[in-house]
Amino acid sequence: MNKFLKEFKERGFFYQCTSENDLSELLDKKKISAYIGFDCTAESLHVGSLLQIMCLRLLQKHGHRPIVLLGGGTTRIGDPSGKDKTRKLLSEKEILKNSKNIKKILEKFLDKKNKKTKPIFVDNYKWLKNLNYINFLRKIGKHFTINKMLSFDSVKTRLDREQSLSYMEFNYMILQAYDFLELNNKEDCILQIGGSDQWGNIINGVDLIKKHSDKEAFGLTTPLITLASGAKMGKTANGAVWLDKKFLSPYDYWQFWRNTDDRDVKKFLKFFTDIETEEIENFSDQNVNQLKILLANKTTEMLHGKKESQKSEKIAKEVFSDNSSGSSLPSIKLSKRILNENINIIDLVVLAKFEQSKSEVRRLIKGKAVKINNHIIEDEKFMISDKIFKNNYIKLSIGKKRHIRIQLS
Repeated sequence: MNKFLKEFKERGFFYQCTSENDLSELLDKKKISAYIGFDCTAESLHVGSLLQIMCLRLLQKHGHRPIVLLGGGTTRIGDPSGKDKTRKLLSEKEILKNSKNIKKILEKFLDKKNKKTKPIFVDNYKWLKNLNYINFLRKIGKHFTINKMLSFDSVKTRLDREQSLSYMEFNYMILQAYDFLELNNKEDCILQIGGSDQWGNIINGVDLIKKHSDKEAFGLTTPLITLASGAKMGKTANGAVWLDKKFLSPYDYWQFWRNTDDRDVKKFLKFFTDIETEEIENFSDQNVNQLKILLANKTTEMLHGKKESQKSEKIAKEVFSDNSSGSSLPSIKLSKRILNENINIIDLVVLAKFEQSKSEVRRLIKGKAVKINNHIIEDEKFMISDKIFKNNYIKLSIGKKRHIRIQLS
């Protein structure tokens, strides 16, 4: 088997492939260009996109050139895959802003020094914005049958649930197939990689290239990642795990990986780090906590840099030391004016943006989950006064994982 596909499988990236043997033979003969698409539906990607990003890195490792397609055009339509309802339509300004920010995030993961494997960034709005509808239907639309389009999961699931699917969304799979054709013509791209939910869309692209240009192209998909607990990867009690530090601090990102379930650690080391698979297999299960720290350090370093990774580990050590006040923790300022307005512990937790609901804070207090300077607060009427501030700050903690330093100003 080809070395790229071999490692792709060893790391657990492999789910499905079109003409796997033919692709393996081709990859043994030459270096190729392959693409992965990212729609610009939010200002930041989250860890749900991280496996696709690791596929781009793996392509570079084996000498292939990754093409990153930023879906400025398809974002205007909305991918129905895995959705119960139509996505919110974004403005031109929002899509452009999201696209620029997503590109910055992706550039952190990819090597730009090697000319042969330097990533190519493209925006499909460039070729989709000026399509002539009649010509498009005659040249491209003729290759698609309604029968086949209705059989794909992205459409079939919505219809089976009797949920509406707009004609606009129905066109999405045709536009994605057309993207592959464009990249095949302009960049000699012969492989599209995507999540398992994109299989139908990818097959459409492979078939369109064959019918339109009589060229061979390939599709490769990755599995849906679920945790050992059965939960979906990337969701926490506090929301999505974003890759932009504006939405999630490097420390919180580090802590997300540090809190990985014991059963998932080795799998995630294969998925989300560059450590060789053979080395990971030889790691002892007895050192699971050290492996979690290794996972947290490697993933944080890859995104935020070595300095932030080391800083996050240092913060974590401080946080879990009973004598620590968390001097390296993320901090907020509390004015003396607000303090003089007689705020209690519930108000403080809400001001720190740990919780929005006061009833939820009361529940946490009853569960002995709220601490100030490592001391449990059991009275929901506990008043915050300047007497509890040591050197003008306190450490507020919710449970074992959420901590913040509040400084009096």
